[in-house]
Amino acid sequence: MGSGLWARCSVTSSGSDGLANVTRTMSFDEQRARMVEEQIKARGITDGRLLSAFRKVPRHLFVAAELQREAYEDRPLPTELGQTISQPYIVALMTSLLRLQGHERVLEIGSGSGYQTALLAELALEVFSVERLPELLNAARSRLERLGYLNVHLSQGNGSLGWPEYAPFDAILVSAAAPEIPTPLLEQLADGGWMALPIGPQGAQILNEVEKRRGGVSRREIASCVFVPLVGLYGWP
Repeated sequence: MGSGLWARCSVTSSGSDGLANVTRTMSFDEQRARMVEEQIKARGITDGRLLSAFRKVPRHLFVAAELQREAYEDRPLPTELGQTISQPYIVALMTSLLRLQGHERVLEIGSGSGYQTALLAELALEVFSVERLPELLNAARSRLERLGYLNVHLSQGNGSLGWPEYAPFDAILVSAAAPEIPTPLLEQLADGGWMALPIGPQGAQILNEVEKRRGGVSRREIASCVFVPLVGLYGWP
């Protein structure tokens, strides 16, 4: 299983080096507000609840101290163990595909830095997040506890197997690339539920939106992207 959101997708940066330098002179709150307007809303994501969550969650607290002034730039950033936290728009795009209204139980595969987990916690009733790497899980748990998220449940394990003890889930977000939709995750998705995940060979995938309804499954391709591989029985070796 992968850890957190580490995607590079086909989205053109909205800023220049000069703009980035200006941004770094702003407060974190100002940078976050600007990020939402210019990187997310301007690209067509206009759901009010989602935008409010992105305005609230302090992205800079999910990266190393020396990178905090770059946290709201239009690009991915490195995190622990050589992983990265994705470009803000990609995080928003994946989250928007789940269509969260506030009553859902969500499964996240790949806790990573905990940033995506915090956003899901703002938008859903409960979040169940599985992370393969214990170091990442411990760091994410510490951040989420400091920020006061009480509706998050974290577990260390093989994300390709999901978290069957708490299934079914109304929505599932997979932040690592699988060769196909993992069968256990599809089984754990509730009827009427949505899943967002990258599918394809290592090095180049397509972000997919999956809906399960009346026993059937429909799938729609959203955008080209590159994620780390989902490691496990239903992922990559």
